[in-house]
Amino acid sequence: MSEMSVTDARSRLSEAVDTARVKHEPVYLLRHGRRVAALIDAEDLANLIEAAEDLDDLKAANAARTEMAESGQGPIPWEEVKAELGLT
Repeated sequence: MSEMSVTDARSRLSEAVDTARVKHEPVYLLRHGRRVAALIDAEDLANLIEAAEDLDDLKAANAARTEMAESGQGPIPWEEVKAELGLT
C-alpha cells in the first residue's frame, strides 16, 4: 500500500500510475494527512465493479426467493409473464 500527498502526486503522477498499474497496488492520495482518493489499475477497478454487481444480483435473487417463500407463491410461468407484457 502506497500513500502520497496530492501535491506529490502532481509531480510524480507517472510513478503513482506505474505503482497502481504494474504492482496492482492502490496508491492513496492524502490531503492534510487524510486519505481523499485512491489511484488503482483500471482492470482492477473493472473487476471490483463486476464483483460488486454480481453481489448485488445475488442479494436481489435471494430477496426474491425469500419474498416468494414468505408469500407462498411459486415462480410465475414465463408464458404468463409474456402475456402480461403483451409479448405473446
